[in-house]
Amino acid sequence: MSPCRRSKPPVPVPSGCRLTPFLLALALTGLPVGTSAQPAPGETALRAADPATPSTPPAELAMPGPAGDEALEVPADIERARAIWRRANERVAEFPRGHIDLLRWEARNPADRLPAPVGPVTGAVVMDMGEALRASLRHRPELFIRTDMNPVERSQVQVAYATHVRALQRAWMDAVTAQQSLRLKAESLEAASTGVELGRRMVQAGNWSQARLLREQRVEADARGAWTSAWLAQTVAMERLARLLGAWDAQAVNGLAQRLPAQLPEPPDLLVPGEGLGPADIEAAVLRRDTALALQRLKAGRELAAVSTGTLGVWSQALEDALQAQSSPRTAPQVGNTPLLRDHALERAARAESALLLAAAERRSMAREAWTQLQVRHAAALHAQQVVVRLQTAREQETLLRYNGMLQSSWDLLASARERMDTLDAALQARRDFWFARADWDALLAGADYQSAGGPSSGGNPATAPQGH
Repeated sequence: MSPCRRSKPPVPVPSGCRLTPFLLALALTGLPVGTSAQPAPGETALRAADPATPSTPPAELAMPGPAGDEALEVPADIERARAIWRRANERVAEFPRGHIDLLRWEARNPADRLPAPVGPVTGAVVMDMGEALRASLRHRPELFIRTDMNPVERSQVQVAYATHVRALQRAWMDAVTAQQSLRLKAESLEAASTGVELGRRMVQAGNWSQARLLREQRVEADARGAWTSAWLAQTVAMERLARLLGAWDAQAVNGLAQRLPAQLPEPPDLLVPGEGLGPADIEAAVLRRDTALALQRLKAGRELAAVSTGTLGVWSQALEDALQAQSSPRTAPQVGNTPLLRDHALERAARAESALLLAAAERRSMAREAWTQLQVRHAAALHAQQVVVRLQTAREQETLLRYNGMLQSSWDLLASARERMDTLDAALQARRDFWFARADWDALLAGADYQSAGGPSSGGNPATAPQGH
């Protein structure tokens, strides 16, 4: 028997087995790996593109029915109402926390319960960001730098690589966050459903009106809609991550949720731009690590050196005169110095100078905006976790104390629990936004463009614009 044979996915490969990139890709998709059934190189891609390849149907939305769909037992007289109330209280007395424990004990029908959100399986290998990056790069040979590349080609590959890393980081973070958010929405829906069932019993006993029960049912309906949206967001996030990983098999994609960590790491207490960098170094660091800009700077230096300083001064004055003579903002300014316009070396130098200036201004602006965005997201994430969540937790504990002292009702306790779930979800989104900003900042330092919070960056690096002559 081959020492690399495994029984069923996913099983860790024993030490001593040599994992080729192809075998690692198969391990990611959950396909069996063995010497007797090892596909030929390229077979995985051919199977993925073949419509005849069998596939697992995608997960379907298992929407639980609203609590209490059956008809209410309405008492016909006061004696019947008292009997219903007495029976309900006798059952409640059997449980230490009253109505809530009773309802959980009664929830035995799986068809009426939410499907449990999938989380990391105990003992499974967690797919961290590093493993996800390696898995995605196995299917992208164009992101590898080769020894026969010239500096321009190396720069282009580096920018494409940094852009891919940022996209993968965002997809991975979004998938982890979406899973955790779905769990919170499920708990919030459970609390809302508990409130509805308690309200039904109050109506049966004659202590509530239908109007008050309808209010609780509206709360549950809103919670159900939020859970549905969270379920869709989790599915979309998983599929986006799967596309970047090159995972094509539906069964393997469904298993991604079991390999992701339970939550994102906490933001650091102290925010720094990078190793050996301070806030005053951010613009210089972004400029230094933009290899395309460095090449553009060399080119502009050569073009400017080919023209005399006096000629450049005359050209600058001609531009200023044209601006001063501009008759209307709707009409473009006009340069009338014909000898200057026929100087091709001057034209190339002027274009190179303006392109370099605009590119440098754009990169410096990106650096300032990205760093500011990162600082704001960092502060917001820490505030949500250390202040808002703490205050909401203290409020829920106070509500629980008042509930135990019979000063507040079960619905107040359930409402407080739902508010805490919403607060935790808001803190979760704030943490995700911080790590998004961190990914954007790291990509900018690696040479990629920065996508502004107000919209996409101009992306129009003047170095790539038609130069003319």
